[in-house]
Amino acid sequence: MAEQCGHLDTIRAVGPSGPGCQECLATGGRWVHLRMCQSCGHVGCCDSSPSRHATGHHRGTGHPIVRSFEPGEEWFWCYDDEIAFLVPEAGPAPSHP
Repeated sequence: MAEQCGHLDTIRAVGPSGPGCQECLATGGRWVHLRMCQSCGHVGCCDSSPSRHATGHHRGTGHPIVRSFEPGEEWFWCYDDEIAFLVPEAGPAPSHP
């Protein structure tokens, strides 16, 4: 595991793809928590959710970083480096309603 994320240059100013997990909304699935891809804005469900769509998105695209899409949570996660971190200059995180 890395001590710091080596993929900060992949973070883009993107908006969320929707109010919830794209795949769960399309199929009638359910989620526990949401994550937003910092490369493209895809909103997917976390690994505690039955379908784990955020991780599936990472595996399918190679996009390395997600940010929590939960109200009041500001943290990021890098799948490639397996590290959670904060980016103070990123500003407030978007979240689902």
